[in-house]
Amino acid sequence: MTLSFTLADTDGAARAGVLHTAHGDVPTPVFMPVGTAGTVKAMTADAVRATGARMVLGNTYHLMLRPGEQRIARLGGLHRVMDWHGPILTDSGGFQVMSLSQLRTIDRDGVTFRSHIDGSQHRLTPARAVAIQHALGADVTMVLDECTPFPATEEQAAASMRLSMDWALRAREAFIPREGHGLFGIVQGGVYPTLRGESVAALTGIGFEGYAVGGLAVGEGQETMFSVLDATVPLLPRDRPHYLMGVGTPADILGAVARGIDMFDCVMPTRAGRTARAYTRHGQMNLRNARFADDARPLDPECACPACARHSRAYLHHLFKAGEMLGPMLLTWHNITYYQDLMRGLREAILEHRLADHTAALHAAWTAGEMEAEET
Repeated sequence: MTLSFTLADTDGAARAGVLHTAHGDVPTPVFMPVGTAGTVKAMTADAVRATGARMVLGNTYHLMLRPGEQRIARLGGLHRVMDWHGPILTDSGGFQVMSLSQLRTIDRDGVTFRSHIDGSQHRLTPARAVAIQHALGADVTMVLDECTPFPATEEQAAASMRLSMDWALRAREAFIPREGHGLFGIVQGGVYPTLRGESVAALTGIGFEGYAVGGLAVGEGQETMFSVLDATVPLLPRDRPHYLMGVGTPADILGAVARGIDMFDCVMPTRAGRTARAYTRHGQMNLRNARFADDARPLDPECACPACARHSRAYLHHLFKAGEMLGPMLLTWHNITYYQDLMRGLREAILEHRLADHTAALHAAWTAGEMEAEET
């Protein structure tokens, strides 16, 4: 059997379920910390586990370049190499098709990249992307797609989406089914509901173990992103996981969960941790701000991470001002913990049919915290 999904309960369009994989079960909604190059930046695998994270993400393009998928395979696979015993999802490299547009050329059969590291040339086709992820040992393999940039005309978005649908079929044909592993298709179509519907129809006609919504959080704004989800998610198979790629802020996640999304990933909490920004139950804080220099309070008194349980805001402020690497380590640990606590709270609220009240309370606490920060 390939990877499977059990839907436990719903609250409106929001869903609580369990993703069953070769490396364990994952309660959903779930946020996956990003470990692009085989590591969640500034974190050991034990530290990531301590946050409550159950599943992480790696990247086909970056791991293909270094250390190389065959080397990882010889060393026992990505799980063993990075000491992560839970499930791993690997992005196919499709995002880099957009983000590295100056270093690649696209044709009907795939993408040719010039390495951003040493300029060497590399080729990704739908079958090659699947083969790399197989060598890595990913529990969830993603199809190679063209992540449509924003803005794009409807004509441009249609051509991009239809190319991705062709690649999705080739990826499905190349995927080797095995116990607890699965292949996810990716819905494209820009901000155009008709194209999104066409993409869903093409993907469901092929058949995948899960369905991702791609090409969002690329500059279109939250209101537009939510409207695309409103048009797209109801079309997805109810018995398969729904994954929103590369999203996002806590507020983005609340809105997407309410619309039926089960899985998320984003670099935001780790990147913020490295730049002194903390996500808390009372909104964001910039620990470089001088107002924290004498603040003896914990960052978030309700958080059990080491940054909050053992240190003060003043100490965290000092670490960043002094350029000490412990600052980014502690704040990354905190941010990932916050995201995991956020997802756990959403799941519990869905199971208890109180998601609307829970979401309203979260927004109210963030607003109150921002108002307090403006007054100090």
